[in-house]
Amino acid sequence: MRRPDIGSIGLWTSVAAVFVFLYAPIIVVCGASFSGGALEAINFPPHGFSLARYLRIPASQFRAIGLSLELASLSALIAVAVGLPASLGLVRGVFPGKAVVASLFRAPIQIPAVVVGITFLQLSYALDDVLGLDLAGSFTALLIAHAFIAIPYVVGTVTSVLQRFDRRLEEAALSLGASPLRTFRRVTVPVIMPGLYAGALYAFMVSFSDVPVSMFLAPPGAATYPVEVFSGLEQNFDPSILASATLVIIFCCALVVAVQRLVGINALLRTGSSAR
Repeated sequence: MRRPDIGSIGLWTSVAAVFVFLYAPIIVVCGASFSGGALEAINFPPHGFSLARYLRIPASQFRAIGLSLELASLSALIAVAVGLPASLGLVRGVFPGKAVVASLFRAPIQIPAVVVGITFLQLSYALDDVLGLDLAGSFTALLIAHAFIAIPYVVGTVTSVLQRFDRRLEEAALSLGASPLRTFRRVTVPVIMPGLYAGALYAFMVSFSDVPVSMFLAPPGAATYPVEVFSGLEQNFDPSILASATLVIIFCCALVVAVQRLVGINALLRTGSSAR
């Protein structure tokens, strides 16, 4: 009989342990959200099947999810609009202090989110006093702060793609009579599109899951979904959080499937690993 390979057994055991560690909390939350029995308790394994928790999701949580989706989508769009030209300048531009500018674009990743929230809060009050813009406690201030923390992800992913870009493709298009703008739109953008998708997805995820910045800058009477969950767990646990969290998990899975159909997960992983 063939002796078992101890190395292979250890490897597969380690892989299984990692998957259990990663997915066990998600399975518990989703399973408990459909459980019957006492609604105030987390029952796992589920005691029967019930949608009672979903029927008790308050309107405030749906508003929080809607606010988070709107905020994350706008932050991702702004990050792409700023990150694309910034990446082109960093890769193809020649100017003094280029390394310093590149470091400044990476700085939001290195600054603690709490510091970012406090800084933008103080900046909002300062601009209100000087210019009378009424930014403090507004959605605009929250959006600017979220775009600030999201831009580095777009810059990193697009820069990594541009560094591997074959400039001869653009030269061929120009030699065939295409204008610079048409060359950029028909040649450059399609090639770097995986980087744009990856950067936009990372920016969306960072904005949607942010807690510290949103706690400081969220408008009065409105909170993003992570802040709503954090407040609910800190003050008085609401079992409906299990149901709304499951809906968010389903949405995230659907988003991953959509991205897979558009560009492919393998392309995103290659782009993300190159950016890091």
